Formats: sequence, C-alpha cells, structure tokens
Amino acid sequence: MELKTIKDAEVKDKTVLVRVDFNVPLEKGEVKDDTRIVESLPTLQYLLKSGAKLIIMSHLGRPKGENNDELKMNLVAVRLSELLKVDVKKVDSCIGEEVDEAVAALEAGDVLMLENTRFHDEEKKNDTKFAKKLANYADLFVSDAFGTVHRAHASTEGVAHHLDSYAGFLIEKEVEALSPLLGEVEKPFVLILGGAKIDTKIGVIKAYLGKADSILLGGGLANTFAAAKGFNVGESLYEKDKVEVARELMLEAEKSGCEIVVPGGFIVADEIGDNVLTADMEITGVEGNMKMLDIGVKSLYKFLGILEKAKTIIWNGPVGLYEKTPFSRGTREIADALREVKGKTYLGGGDTLSALKMFGFDRDKYTHVSTGGGAMLELLEGKELPGLKVLTK
Repeated sequence: MELKTIKDAEVKDKTVLVRVDFNVPLEKGEVKDDTRIVESLPTLQYLLKSGAKLIIMSHLGRPKGENNDELKMNLVAVRLSELLKVDVKKVDSCIGEEVDEAVAALEAGDVLMLENTRFHDEEKKNDTKFAKKLANYADLFVSDAFGTVHRAHASTEGVAHHLDSYAGFLIEKEVEALSPLLGEVEKPFVLILGGAKIDTKIGVIKAYLGKADSILLGGGLANTFAAAKGFNVGESLYEKDKVEVARELMLEAEKSGCEIVVPGGFIVADEIGDNVLTADMEITGVEGNMKMLDIGVKSLYKFLGILEKAKTIIWNGPVGLYEKTPFSRGTREIADALREVKGKTYLGGGDTLSALKMFGFDRDKYTHVSTGGGAMLELLEGKELPGLKVLTK
C-alpha cells in the first residue's frame, strides 16, 4: 500500500483540513490520557512549520448525533494548546456561520478546532452534503486518525472525494509497522485478545487460525469462550448470543493446528470495586453470583510461559478489569513481560493504551504500540479500509 503523505503536498499558505483521532478519556475536567493527541503532534507541527492554516476535526465518545456538553471538544482544545504551544481557537459546531467566520479569519500558523463531528448525524452516515461543506473550508485534506480509518464517515472518507488528500505521519508510521504482519512472520507466533466483545475479534481470529501458533484469550471475550466450552460463568460478562460462534471458532482452530487458550482459572468476586473480596477460582468452581474479572494466577503463568518463547506477539485488549486493583494483575504482568521478551511485540486498542499509561510502562519498550483498536484488527485481517483507500497513490 503506497500512501500519499504530507511530504508530497504543498501546504504553504494553504488551509488544511486535518482529521485526527482525539477520542481521549476525560476525567475531572481534564484529559486523562493524552497519548492520541501526542501521537499526532509531529503532523500538526510539520504543517504549521510549513506555513499552513489548520482546521482540526475529531469525534469524541458516542453522542449519537446529538449535542452533549460532556463530549464537547473544549478540554481537548485546551490540552492541544498546551502541547502545541499555540493558541487553539475552538468553535461550537462543524459547519455554519460561526465556522465560516473563524475560517475566513485564519492566517498561516493558526489552529482552529471544530466541535465533535459526531454531534452531526450526517457524520456516521457519510452524508455527501455534509462532507462537501467540511471540504469547502479547506484547500486540501490530511488524515492522521489511524483509529478511525476503518470507518467510512464524512470526516474520515467523505471529504477525501472533494479535496486532494494525504496521510499524516502517524498513519504512515502505523501502516509501515503493521503491514509486515500480513505476510510471513517469525514463529512461534502468538495472538493475545482481550476486551469485552467478541464481534470485533471474530474476523481476526479467523484470519490468524492458519498463521498463529497460539491465541490467548482474556476479558469478557474469554468468558464467552468458557461458556462455549460448557462451563458455568456465574454472573460474568459474556455474550450469550455468540456462544455458538465461539464453539465454531474452537473447532476450526483444532483443524488448523492453532491452539485457542481459554483460561482454566479466574479471579472472581461477587461485586466490582477496589476493595472487594476475591478468590482465585478454577473455572469448574464458578457459580452463583460470581463474576470472572481477571485470569487466574495459574493461567497467567501459562500465558507468560507461551509468550516467553514467542518470536512474534500481537496483543489487543486487556485480559481483565484492569482499572480496578484486584483485577489488574493479569493485564499488568502481561504488559510487563512483553517489555522483556526477545520477540517482536505489537500492541493496540484504546484500553490497552490506557492500561500501559496507568501502569507507567514506557511504550518504547515494545516494537510498536498502535493508536487504533478496530482499525488495527481490520488491517491485520487484510480488509480494505475506506479511510486508507482514499489516501493511496
């Protein structure tokens, strides 16, 4: 895949519409984790240094097409101003009179941030008129939002049909780092998949059944597979309607010679909190009100033993409810172990990033840490991503 990048563009005195992925967690009136903002700074700094005028757009959360004061971009604009050391002007919409006036007043080196793109229903519908209105504000389009390139939305794909379009440095880095995983990789090759839902993981499990030696499961995903194996999962989070899918995937894995490893034990509790009573329970003992909230210690050691011998490792999604201290050990020890293994390590997903931040682990210790979750998985499946297709030469 050969991308058109910003180094191919003439941006001096041009108004550049930049799609970033600033879908960051907010807490107590500030940005809790600014990793995604920091990752796009090289692109924004390059454009500003080259004499461009910037219009920045991003989504934040899931407002479902309605204005939501808690999901406004104001706090994000403040944090971007601090990091860029430039005054970022923020408007309260993506289109309309206020935006028209703000864009008309832009000069080289200025930065304007639009409101949450998902406050508009037209965004997720990839509405042509909405995309064209956004495009009309600028001379060219730059996408640096790797975390959204698997979505054909107005601000990620639609605008590219109305403007010359280029990839920013973050997207270029992500594609260069992840593309080799689509070919032959060094073995043993291990995939670690966690998180709550099975839907986003089905495709990547199928794609790697013939390639991976082991697929290690954690989180709500593992609970669904445990239920598929016939075990009682108590009151644990799992997807009842996906049990049959999980069963089919395990049968396919047996035929392909790939081992899907479902934990044999879990850290369980009757309630969720930082100071709750827990037990390290074999799966055969789970019952009643018990919730499986992290992988058990014996299963964790089995995981670590497999990872120690691996030459290529992909990890997407925490293996437990890492935000709560009693259920953080599995995710923390895997993250710690991957800093020391001799193999290549590729990590991705918003929760995985947040876990690294929470544990204070330096991302430079891993081969590549992706800012995308779903985008990373779909790229690894070999799917054509609409937000990347529009940036290719």
